[in-house]
Amino acid sequence: MTAPLLLRPGLNTRVAWESLWSFVGEVTATPDRQSAFTIRDKFIDVVPPTNGDAQKYRATISVLTDLRLQGWEFVASEQGVEAQRPAVSESAFEKDRLRTIHSHQRDHQLKDPATRAFVREMERQRRGPLGWISIFSLMRDGRELANTLQKVIAAATDADRSAALAAVIDPYVQPIQGEEICQFTGLRLYDVWRYFRYTWSTPYNSVPGRRLFFLVRDRAAPNHPIVGIGALGSSVVQLKNRDNWIGWSTDQFLSDLRTKPTAQWARWVDATLKSLLRDVFRRDFAARGLITSADIRRPSPEAIGKLRRYAAERRRHHQMYPHAAKHKEHSRDGSSWAQMATTPLFQSKRAETLAYLLDVRRRLVASGFTTPTVGRLRKALATADGAVAVKNLLRRARASHVGIDMLDITVCGAIDPYRAILGGKLVSLLMASPEVAAFYELRYETASSVIASAIAGRALKRKPTLGLLCTTSLYAVGASQYNRLKMPAEAAGGREGTYLEYVPLGESRGWGSYHLSSQTTRELDLLLQQEANGRRVNSIFGEGVSPKLRKLRAGLDLAGLPPEVLLNHGSKRLIYVIPLVTNVRDVLLGRTARPRFIIPRGNVSRRNSQIIDYWKRRWLSGRIEREGVLEEVAKHNHTYPVSHGARVVLPTEGFESTQIDLLDAG
Repeated sequence: MTAPLLLRPGLNTRVAWESLWSFVGEVTATPDRQSAFTIRDKFIDVVPPTNGDAQKYRATISVLTDLRLQGWEFVASEQGVEAQRPAVSESAFEKDRLRTIHSHQRDHQLKDPATRAFVREMERQRRGPLGWISIFSLMRDGRELANTLQKVIAAATDADRSAALAAVIDPYVQPIQGEEICQFTGLRLYDVWRYFRYTWSTPYNSVPGRRLFFLVRDRAAPNHPIVGIGALGSSVVQLKNRDNWIGWSTDQFLSDLRTKPTAQWARWVDATLKSLLRDVFRRDFAARGLITSADIRRPSPEAIGKLRRYAAERRRHHQMYPHAAKHKEHSRDGSSWAQMATTPLFQSKRAETLAYLLDVRRRLVASGFTTPTVGRLRKALATADGAVAVKNLLRRARASHVGIDMLDITVCGAIDPYRAILGGKLVSLLMASPEVAAFYELRYETASSVIASAIAGRALKRKPTLGLLCTTSLYAVGASQYNRLKMPAEAAGGREGTYLEYVPLGESRGWGSYHLSSQTTRELDLLLQQEANGRRVNSIFGEGVSPKLRKLRAGLDLAGLPPEVLLNHGSKRLIYVIPLVTNVRDVLLGRTARPRFIIPRGNVSRRNSQIIDYWKRRWLSGRIEREGVLEEVAKHNHTYPVSHGARVVLPTEGFESTQIDLLDAG
């Protein structure tokens, strides 16, 4: 058990403190933690808007409500609120606790009128291309599937079973592009994806950056029902376990370079710095007298300091006058990157970036690295300046490739009735398939990177080579669909002795914002808006990583609550990497243009078929013989009243229940 934490919100009026203590007393005395939201609604408007503490009080009440739902205990005192974090265990109880938290957030999202209207519209029967349809037309009937799989079990030989399985389940990947519709139902493909995402136990939130969505469908059944869904998105820039595994954590990278400096690495240091400097628009800096050509060649501390002061001044100006609409307009069409580069936000970012890179050059020159030779590199690495310069250069080089040549699997899983027959493992393998990688690379090969282009003042198009995928499990306890997920590369045309696999890297540190509700986010955002000196976070792409997390951090700080403690939710997750090339580090640092793919990229449709065939042999064939599995599959059917696990269950408390007759769902 950890020591109690004293929370001292920045409240200045007696009425606010007394209301807070009353709330704490009532919410702690109620054993049912789920009632915390009802108690919050009772107390949140007690302090009148005319009171200067009103918004801080509202934000504090909302934060404590979220913490109470997780099992925190509170005791009111004259000094503040003593808060006790729940102990984190490695048991099934911990998994149930986390599932409860996630489900409550998900249900809160499903109570939103717009979300409920979307779900009901998807379930409404309508005329489609092939007759009467609804989203239920894309859910396979579990009884039919179980019956046909039962016949597969009776197959006399392995060859007979293989042929029978091919006739029963025939999956394929369908990437989602724009406004494409399903040829069988006429439903928009992204709406289909979104509907089934609402069946997850966690709420769905879109994220900025690159995003790709996929359906896995089954052509063996009418309407090609949905087997599962997947999504890829931009990777987080820093993740300790992942970076250590790749070999590009700064200390490890420096140690490796000192152990074995080479002429190739010397040329990489020189070429990478020059390339990064070329990609910073600086014509206006020269016109303002901030920088000269001589400063670029031989940077001085004075020139670097001038740039940093200018960056801070332009950042303050942006916070006072953010002009969010102007930024969003430019980021949508990219019509004038030079114009976007001269907004206060990107003037600040360019000045910060240029100062950072010039400091790298200054340190390299000071350490003797004036020409890219192995001797000069060895000499530089032996000095403090040289070591700092190489570390800082690595950080920038790493950041420029994270969002291009590496992606996170953000959504991955099967829907019923395929979940019981390990459809999740199939979807996981297909997310790492050459077809998915090829779709990503084709989709983004001509795309301009918004932030990099705004800093460069011109369109920067970086051809992607997807070399690594990363993901996390939902829980750190219990089974994961990624566990022991490993396929010999030769099964799909790769080299013998190599594998397509989900490599476990340990646990995450338990930081994030999932445990804070959307209402808390709104209350903290309103508190930020009341600042006299302008908003620190404006949800403008380019301001920084994760606007939501930065808003929460700034809002908690303004409310007098410790963000470094409250954003550490303590719920660890298992981290996995999925290498798609054998020379991962060289690809992700731009050191090579020749990736060595684990699964060959030629004839991607055939490679996908080979991956699917391996899944059938390795997992599906044996799974269907396990006791109770086909009974579980058969539970998910279209008989009224509906009991299909792929249907979104809308919370009914305080709402009318939806009555849908599926007899003609197709």
